[in-house]
Amino acid sequence: WPAFHISLSFFLSSKMGKGKPSGLRAGRKLASHRREERWSSKKYNKSHSVSHMKANPLGGSCMSKGIVVEKIGLEAKQPNSAIRKGVRVQLIKNGKKIACFVPRDGCLNYVDENDEVLISGFGKRGKSKGDIPGCRFKVVKVSGVSLLALYKGKKEKPRS
Repeated sequence: WPAFHISLSFFLSSKMGKGKPSGLRAGRKLASHRREERWSSKKYNKSHSVSHMKANPLGGSCMSKGIVVEKIGLEAKQPNSAIRKGVRVQLIKNGKKIACFVPRDGCLNYVDENDEVLISGFGKRGKSKGDIPGCRFKVVKVSGVSLLALYKGKKEKPRS
């Protein structure tokens, strides 16, 4: 008798207050409702809407190639006082010009004007990182060689 009582109470509690259609033919309703409600999530909306993709210079991709137009110094925000080293890059895919940060100490020496660089996001979902204002991207490769490999001395930049 107690086992029957527990299973009956479980059955009743699972049915009460769910607010969802349940049954053999409820799958389409559940799926379509979930599809519509996903757009209320900011994270989902940002990653799937066309307007956000058009506003993003990379056009929805995680990385992109570009040509270095000039080397620039990005002034750090308060309370820090520094000039962060960066480059202005013109993307090959759409011609947009963006400011990119060059990570690590002395890595700007490996980047020259008219070099082809691979850039990626800074890792904050399109927001600028740390004390570098308006800079949302970083340099990953220079002339097809990893910037980290150049920095560690494992590879040399190809002559061109």
